[in-house]
Amino acid sequence: MSNKFIFDVDGTITPSRGQIDSEFGVFFSDFCSNNDVYLVTGSDKEKTIEQIGEIVYSLAKRVYNCSGCDVWEGETNIRSKEWRIPLSVTTWLKDKLEESSFPLRTGLHIEERPGMLNFSVVGRNATIGERKLYVRHDEENNERDVIAELFNKEFKDLIARPGGETGIGISPKGWDKSQILDDFNKNDFIYFYGDRMDFLGNDYPLKMRLLTEQWRCSTVEVQGWKHTWEKLKCV
Repeated sequence: MSNKFIFDVDGTITPSRGQIDSEFGVFFSDFCSNNDVYLVTGSDKEKTIEQIGEIVYSLAKRVYNCSGCDVWEGETNIRSKEWRIPLSVTTWLKDKLEESSFPLRTGLHIEERPGMLNFSVVGRNATIGERKLYVRHDEENNERDVIAELFNKEFKDLIARPGGETGIGISPKGWDKSQILDDFNKNDFIYFYGDRMDFLGNDYPLKMRLLTEQWRCSTVEVQGWKHTWEKLKCV
């Protein structure tokens, strides 16, 4: 039996779509060196490295990119799932993009990734300032939650969940963060840290599988990387 630490990335060990804090990065690197650390994120490998750096990425025992659809150990790709996005999904999302009352469009609103796609009204090309404007809009209108709920009613074989601050992750049902537990042993104790463990959040499926299947675990919902740091200092 051993302890395994699983961390979401965006909003848990980094600011949303931002780079890891330098001081926390030193602490977290040391934590990774002394513990079995696994990362699970909706982002792809390239974007994850942009956020946490090569050192932290390589220190993790395994990184589950694209919610576990693209799995890496350092530079070795363990497995990668492929999924062809139905035209009906693309059309539906474009309609929702046109319907949104948010005025800015920065491009790359539908981004394909292994086993999933990311949808963003403001667009993945948004600057930090533009992202902040959308976050305010989303907080006032619950736009991402509304779009995700409508999507899930329309497409029964797929699932949409808000992730990070501006995006919605969409994938076939079961191709969510919960799938990574197939690589773990129930004799181990799992600590899972994430910032979106609410029903619509993309950390929810992993949290619920841990709890409903009665894993030896602790699920820790955090309010940002500083909160994660506070929690880890007590480990």
